[in-house]
Amino acid sequence: MLGGVSGGLAEYSGIDPLLWRVGFVALAFAGGTGVLVYLLLWLLMPAGDVRYDAAPSVREPRPPAGPRSPVPGVTIAGLLIVVGALVLITNTTAWDIGPRGFLGSALVVVGLGLVAAAFTGGRRAKGGLIALGIVLSLALITASSVPWRDVSRSGVGDRTFQPATVAQVRDVYRGGAGDMTLDLSRLDRRIPGGPVTTRIDHGLGDLEVIVPRSADVQLTIDTGLGDVEVFDDGSVTDGFFAGSGSEPWSDDGTAEFEIRIHNGLGDVEVSRG
Repeated sequence: MLGGVSGGLAEYSGIDPLLWRVGFVALAFAGGTGVLVYLLLWLLMPAGDVRYDAAPSVREPRPPAGPRSPVPGVTIAGLLIVVGALVLITNTTAWDIGPRGFLGSALVVVGLGLVAAAFTGGRRAKGGLIALGIVLSLALITASSVPWRDVSRSGVGDRTFQPATVAQVRDVYRGGAGDMTLDLSRLDRRIPGGPVTTRIDHGLGDLEVIVPRSADVQLTIDTGLGDVEVFDDGSVTDGFFAGSGSEPWSDDGTAEFEIRIHNGLGDVEVSRG
């Protein structure tokens, strides 16, 4: 409805635009790829053929169309059934399918529809399925390039973590969709027995990590799409960062914090409190 993408795909394929819109919304919730694919199609798809003259613009009438093939509709129905079954399995069992599993299964269903369309007649039996296959392929490529780490079970919404003691620091912090803040600035005492080690697995949204001003930090950052800013020193993805003071931490070249960050889509900022 924003750019006419679903309407254009419906006109080309003969599939109701509502189904295309539902597909883009589903992809948007399956890792946010639907938004990216929609924007790409908005930019790349040609505008509709409209002839302008002295009279108001009128679209040229199309010749009478032949019977429409039932294959696209059956394929879309099968696609919705498969996706619904996968959602049911994810919510009722311990099996975590993930965005790539959903997109891959959907692409298999579309491929079977194309095989069936090759042996049947009817109007536009293959065009819409080819377009849908391209959309799913782009979404699958995008999802495969993002370092997802079990984010489908991590919930949606902004989250803030602020441990007050070393014992309260989790081994892993997980986030699904939404901004996340991990504030470690209250840990202003020496850490006995070695550095505090934690990992952050975040899917979609901005991530902010705050560490004590004087602490030495070892960072490893793996991100899909988004900017990375570390201590106002530009985009740095890996390295050792000494604290800005001597108390209560000692600048002895040994990290008090070892933090590994995996972020899918969104900006990452690491600063000192």
